[in-house]
Amino acid sequence: MNNSEILFIYDAKLCNPNGDPDDENRPRMDYERERNLVSDLRLKRYIRDYLEENGYEIFVTKPDGKTVNATDRLKLLIEKSNKKIDLNKFKEDDVNWLLSQLIDVRLFGATMPIKSDTAKGSSLVFTGPVQFNWGYSLNKVRLVDSNGITSHFSSERENSQGAMGKDYRVYYSLIAFHGIISASRAKHTMMSDGDIKLLEEAIIKAIPLQATRSKIGQYPRLFVRVEYKDNGFMIGDLRDCVEPDKVDELREIDDFKLDITRLSTVLGENANRINKVYFWQDEKLVTKSNGNEGRFDKVVNLSDDMIQEIKY
Repeated sequence: MNNSEILFIYDAKLCNPNGDPDDENRPRMDYERERNLVSDLRLKRYIRDYLEENGYEIFVTKPDGKTVNATDRLKLLIEKSNKKIDLNKFKEDDVNWLLSQLIDVRLFGATMPIKSDTAKGSSLVFTGPVQFNWGYSLNKVRLVDSNGITSHFSSERENSQGAMGKDYRVYYSLIAFHGIISASRAKHTMMSDGDIKLLEEAIIKAIPLQATRSKIGQYPRLFVRVEYKDNGFMIGDLRDCVEPDKVDELREIDDFKLDITRLSTVLGENANRINKVYFWQDEKLVTKSNGNEGRFDKVVNLSDDMIQEIKY
């Protein structure tokens, strides 16, 4: 396994990509730059929920819809598996078994309140090989002007008018995430190449399938994973290399084309350090590079054998 970098872009139309509980659940915003923000935890939640719904054990979850602490979550997992494991005296084989059960720990890491022969202290800490920083919009984003909603159910018995509330949404946001996969950390969490494929599947499929009333209207548009030959090298934040050819007053995906000229250039310049570039692209997204328009693999400056399309 080698290091990888990820570029993931999805859009949000007339919805709330990530509400801020400290600001009346308004969409998170950088108001000075008019950019929409989405936390890495929001993206990881989509991924975890997708994997759990598809039968994988998840550490950071609510078993049977109930909130439990980390110790109780581990006890439930051990009881479910009929394993005889003492949380106060974990052995190396026990740690390996635990990692084999929990895909989100293999991907994102975790701090577990257990004592182990392989670690000092009262907690076992795994630093996840897969990390994302906060996502932000590539376009200028404005909130929907009208945000009042009315419920037909009154807040009090004496109130026959119904309850008023706030429903904050964005008109359109083209959100980009940058992520890394560390090969050295993968060894410590036992993350496999198969886990990376599951991660790719979850990133591409999860968001529209996890839609709620405030989240419906979000769709993945582009996923790129650059896998390197040299584990001592990374290009850096790939979002710096892409931009819509129009950034203001966007309302839908047909309003712009995604310019990947700089990304094409930097990939070409570092082709000798790249093992493979994996990509998935929504058919509605138009990418362009150096004046040429088409799919990512048709306009990027790499040989055909270096690019592999992800198909679902």
